[in-house]
Amino acid sequence: MDRKDDNKNKSSTRRTAKKQKGSRIGFGLIFLTFLSLCIVFGCFVFGLGAGYFASLVKDEPVRTVAAMKQDLYDYEKTSKLYFANNEYIGDIRSDLHREKISLDKVPQTLVDAVIATEDENFYEHNGIMPKAIVRAAIQEVTNSDTKTGGSTLTQQLVKNQVLTNEVSFDRKAKEILIALRVERFFTKKQILQAYLNIIPYGREASGRNIAGIKTAANGIFGIEPEKLNLAQSAFLAGLPQSPSYYTPYRANGEFKSEEGIQPGINRMKYVLKRMRGAGYITESQMQEAMNYDIRKDFTQKSTLPKVKKYPELVYEAEKRVKEILREQIAEEDGIETDQLDKDKTLKEKYDELADRALRQRGYRIHTTINKKMYEKMQKVAKNYQYYGPDKDGERVETGSIMIENKTGKIISFVGSREYTDGNQINYAMGTVRPNGSTMKPLLDYAPAMEEGVIQPGSVFADVPKSFGNYRPNNYAGGFHGLVSARTALANSYNIPAVEIYSKIISKNPAKKYLEKMGITSLTKADHENLSLALGQPTYGISVEENVNAYATFANNGKFVDAYMIDKIETDDGKVIYQHKSKPVKVFSPQTAYLTIDMMRDVLNHGTATYVRPQLNNPSVDWAGKTGTSQDYKDAWFVATNPNVTFGTWIGYKTPKSLQCVGCSLSYSQRNEKLWAELINSAAEVNPKLVTPSKRFKQPKNIVARSYCTSSGMLPSEACSKAGLVQSDIYNAKFVPGAADDSLIFNSYGGISFNPAFLQRKGYDKLGDLSMLFPRVNTELWQRLGSGGASRSSSSQSESTSTNSSSSSSEPTPQNTQPSSPSPEPSETSNEQTAPEPDSNQPDRQNGTGQPPQSAGGQNTQTNPNSNSQGNNGGSNGGNTNSPGPHENKPNGPSRPGNGNGNNNKPEDTETNHPPGNADQD
Repeated sequence: MDRKDDNKNKSSTRRTAKKQKGSRIGFGLIFLTFLSLCIVFGCFVFGLGAGYFASLVKDEPVRTVAAMKQDLYDYEKTSKLYFANNEYIGDIRSDLHREKISLDKVPQTLVDAVIATEDENFYEHNGIMPKAIVRAAIQEVTNSDTKTGGSTLTQQLVKNQVLTNEVSFDRKAKEILIALRVERFFTKKQILQAYLNIIPYGREASGRNIAGIKTAANGIFGIEPEKLNLAQSAFLAGLPQSPSYYTPYRANGEFKSEEGIQPGINRMKYVLKRMRGAGYITESQMQEAMNYDIRKDFTQKSTLPKVKKYPELVYEAEKRVKEILREQIAEEDGIETDQLDKDKTLKEKYDELADRALRQRGYRIHTTINKKMYEKMQKVAKNYQYYGPDKDGERVETGSIMIENKTGKIISFVGSREYTDGNQINYAMGTVRPNGSTMKPLLDYAPAMEEGVIQPGSVFADVPKSFGNYRPNNYAGGFHGLVSARTALANSYNIPAVEIYSKIISKNPAKKYLEKMGITSLTKADHENLSLALGQPTYGISVEENVNAYATFANNGKFVDAYMIDKIETDDGKVIYQHKSKPVKVFSPQTAYLTIDMMRDVLNHGTATYVRPQLNNPSVDWAGKTGTSQDYKDAWFVATNPNVTFGTWIGYKTPKSLQCVGCSLSYSQRNEKLWAELINSAAEVNPKLVTPSKRFKQPKNIVARSYCTSSGMLPSEACSKAGLVQSDIYNAKFVPGAADDSLIFNSYGGISFNPAFLQRKGYDKLGDLSMLFPRVNTELWQRLGSGGASRSSSSQSESTSTNSSSSSSEPTPQNTQPSSPSPEPSETSNEQTAPEPDSNQPDRQNGTGQPPQSAGGQNTQTNPNSNSQGNNGGSNGGNTNSPGPHENKPNGPSRPGNGNGNNNKPEDTETNHPPGNADQD
């Protein structure tokens, strides 16, 4: 019995042992399988990660030790600026202020604070901390709220000196690769010294961005680094994590609020705790530093160091150089300019690289600016006495620029009356304002002529008119009847300009012409709004872009983009950039010349007659346009001659009316006089360039034609009998083709308006046809019968009275145009080819000796007592012997006056103002 029990127990023991052995084998197999899978998976992940890493750095070149040394230690090599004649202007002032220091002058307390806070394993690792990198990567992928960072001091040095602050895996991979290489070839002491000299520390007491520990100690505490105490060292060591957040200063150098300063103090306490944890300081030292009042050590607000001479020029040139370098560096990386414009992050990356290149590589930058001309123009702008009064604590400011037509060189400019601490705005290049009627040649007249819609002799009715919901007005609400396009532009009438633009707006002239001429500030809505015809864009246009566009007319219709940076060289003379002008065709030579010819009239007997008497050389062949924005807030004058184009703007920093009571000159005259004085000063430096004796050359296919002033069509017998024929010049492609049908012989043997013509033009809705009568030679129009439409003498009297109300309250002396008798035009005279202008007699009677005007508009034999003197309209002493201002046109057209009985300049408005609240042109 005992044996049986014993055998049974042995059998049971054997079975249990067998089960335990099988169990051990099973678990071991599972463990081995799991381990194998982990190894395989780990290898796969490692291989995948290695492959991805390799793909990120495949384009990164293997940097030589010399190249890395230059990148790491070449903190700054100043770039220098030069005038066009190679005269030194000044150094490029970096946005980031930095001063170098050697490591032996940095207190050990500060070094300990930096190591404890930024890289506690600095002396042990080989440039990277894999565990920290993996941790940071997981936090990034999972979008964790906690970001512990994974960069060593070496990596931070590489990011700031070799790469950029771009946040991407691509940049991080390159950073790791280069950091490993830096650790291989440089000592820890070298790396630490470089780091302390380049790391950003936010803003100093002047509001300027600073980098490097020496600059930080000076700019924040006003002491040298070796004098820093423990609390101050801890405060500075804490700044690099988020310099702008932890700095105690605002951008203007003033202290932040208590709440704004507190994060920096909290960061200082964190640094002290890290130092205590690392064993660098004792508990008592930590507590003493934590209780230290660091606020009392912050230095008070200071002023930025000034560029001693030419600050406006230095800053503008610096901005343009950075743009050039940004595009160059991006192009080297295969990035197109369009990509930079569309991708803000990408643009910021290359802005940073461009800024670094400008600060570190010591370029020699050659500008297009003429030194003597620039200096003279600054002096004129500073000392000019007729800007007008200060308003609301602001004075009238100005901006002007001169551009060479063929090359696009910016020869000189005035950015403001005077560059000061309180005025650092460049009004010539850095701001945009509504350009008023200076828009008319650019957007209305020239594009319409290019499209074949109008020519100088095209006729429009300057009468009250609505364009959908838009109802423009002229100056003070006055109107001028039937006028030619030439007359409308010279006197800056608004209704004809809007009507012309309305005929071509469907062709998108803003895009087709205006933007082609370098205008960059238009909005989508601007392309669709009729108010753009009168120079009222959503934001405005810079002086530079406005003047640059005008140079297109002087350049035979080709736009050449303005530029200031001519050449960039390295310090050893290697040219890395040379500007090359690229003309863009905008208008035909014929359209360009016709626009020039029409704008000559602006100076000769239009809205800018005040200009020529102010010039030292009034015979120069200038063509230009005045402009005023809504409520008189901006005054413009832009003019061009065969060599240069020059424009000025005046206005307040905060837009407000330029009108003033008691001023000896109108706001427009004040700007025109400034324009003239600046031109006179520039001509003293280079008269051959600024005041050339040559005149604009008339291209082929410009012909003279007679037209009927009631329609712009070829003269009919009735038009000739009525004496309403004038002549002008045309593009041969677009001469009038049909005979006039606006006038007919009536049953009484007289001449009347054709009812069919009136209906076709919509004039029948006027009710009072005397509204169509121009303000000159009114007696010729009064002889016309109504042709069935109503017209009364009382209505005529009312019309004249209404028109007279549009006179300016600021009188302007006017040049006059004589009247000359001539035979009535014939069909043969209607086939003339326009002769070249007489360059030797620019001011001869009848407009440079050209054939006399036709009898249609200004025949003194018809009415010897009438005053048909161009823009004056009313009496100015009956001076019919003064030289005729009309230039370079055979059979020049008559000039309707303003009909107000005095010498006031005609003025207009760019917007729909009620009478008495409108702007000059």
